[in-house]
Amino acid sequence: MSVTSRSAVPRLRYHPDAYRFVFEALQFTQEQLQRPPARDPDDESAHISGQELLAGVRELALQRYGLLARSVFGHWGVRSTSDFGRIVFELIERGEMRKTDRDQLSDFADVYQFDEALEGEYEIDTDQAFGS
Repeated sequence: MSVTSRSAVPRLRYHPDAYRFVFEALQFTQEQLQRPPARDPDDESAHISGQELLAGVRELALQRYGLLARSVFGHWGVRSTSDFGRIVFELIERGEMRKTDRDQLSDFADVYQFDEALEGEYEIDTDQAFGS
């Protein structure tokens, strides 16, 4: 048995919850787009593009956190869609996610602004409170 020094453990750039949320958003997006989970590393039928993933991130965040989504992301250190791209590519580097040759970090750049996408376009669903 050996002890690993703290310096050998890679330091996460973002809050651990941000990484968990990306995995949850990926699964959520696959379900929304009715894409099956990948059966093997070469299975591209389940592939989710960066822009598709960011649409899922937005929708899941609004469902889960509502108008607090931007604040939650800020707490995690996530300030733009590019930050989600950095998280995805960190996960790819660690072997926890896969990418295709078409996938690039730039796919996540400036896809939407958090203030507009998470606050300005937010709609409160009153159907359950007031009936349809």
